[in-house]
Amino acid sequence: MHTLAKLNRGELKGVVRLQLSENLTTFPEAIFDLADSLEILDLSNNKLSVLPDDLSRLKKLRILFCSNNRFTELPEVLGRCQQLEMIGFKSNQIIRVSSAALPSLTRWLILTDNRIEQLPEDIGRLERIQKLALAGNRLTSLPDSIKNCHKLELIRLSANRLYAFPDVLLSLPRLAWLAFSGNPFCVERDSHDEFKTVQFGDLALHQVLGQGASGVISLATWQRNTFDFPDKVAVKVFKGEVTSDGYPEDELDACLAVGSHNNLVKPLAKVVDQDCSALVMELIPPHYTNLGQPPSLVSCTRDTFLAGLQFSLEKIAYIVEQVDRLVLHFCDKKVSHGDLYAHNILISEEGHVLFGDFGAASKYGNLSMDQQQGIEQIERRALGFFIDDMLSLCTEEDKANELYPSLKSRCLSSITLKQ
Repeated sequence: MHTLAKLNRGELKGVVRLQLSENLTTFPEAIFDLADSLEILDLSNNKLSVLPDDLSRLKKLRILFCSNNRFTELPEVLGRCQQLEMIGFKSNQIIRVSSAALPSLTRWLILTDNRIEQLPEDIGRLERIQKLALAGNRLTSLPDSIKNCHKLELIRLSANRLYAFPDVLLSLPRLAWLAFSGNPFCVERDSHDEFKTVQFGDLALHQVLGQGASGVISLATWQRNTFDFPDKVAVKVFKGEVTSDGYPEDELDACLAVGSHNNLVKPLAKVVDQDCSALVMELIPPHYTNLGQPPSLVSCTRDTFLAGLQFSLEKIAYIVEQVDRLVLHFCDKKVSHGDLYAHNILISEEGHVLFGDFGAASKYGNLSMDQQQGIEQIERRALGFFIDDMLSLCTEEDKANELYPSLKSRCLSSITLKQ
């Protein structure tokens, strides 16, 4: 984090990335002194409502974050920033998004948790867009021109006001990660009354094990163990507000709807408490580690991996076989996971995988057969990208293995699925 004082004293000359969070109400003029170097500007968590009309003076600006501010419309000056390709205005009060505010190079657009009722009719002109995050708005439909966004791979539409599933999405040739729960067209949530319930006071939370968009996972022990559960468990406490993927209540519903599977983290009980929602899960053994890392600003929709990570082709085939069976299980339960990524997978030394995080999951059993098949093809495409990522981790020598062409063929056939 940088400071306004250092900026004004000229101590940040030449920086490529600038982050300022000091309850700013106006855009600091001194930022323009960085025009020859600045590529990433993060002004999140301030009190800004406008940007300067000459923002395009930042001639190298590629990425702009202005989340948690007070914008009521997406600034049209953005459209004049010719190098801008990633725009993040999460958790503002944006009502209006005009076509003029969207630069033609846009690859990644984050407008989660605003008040947007409609998108520009010509959004299809954004031919490079790959990621579009729109959860937690007031959209009632999507522009038909979105069918021209042929590079779109991820879209989040949960927690909006869509009264019909947007069929136009089923024609997109690369769409692989889709979230749409919490809309009027969706099936009602199941209360899962048959599932075991405990009180929050029955548990004692200890250190944090991990956290994501929808909640925090902590190690827990029992104050009162009614059901003879293991002494140590994991507890995911859901955030109460809409997340980048949708409503936490939909995540809990989907997680319980898919039931048990050898490659899923086992849920044990749900926590009933008026102040919070939580899920008690089996504690994952410590020898399981993350298979992948989340996408970077560069990779956009694709996972990243630790430097030097490699697997034998036999191990990759075993991993793919498990995830393939899991996708079939999801289809059988009529639940789209929506976030089929290596960074949501834990792997043991032997290659056994455990899958979790249902934040982007959506139930679709109430939709038409054509829509159901289209959603399942989108999920299979995510599997294709996953296989492609896994194959990038094998050695050059392994590419001569007879397993390689069959896995590559499955990868390509899944990615190129057509309606």
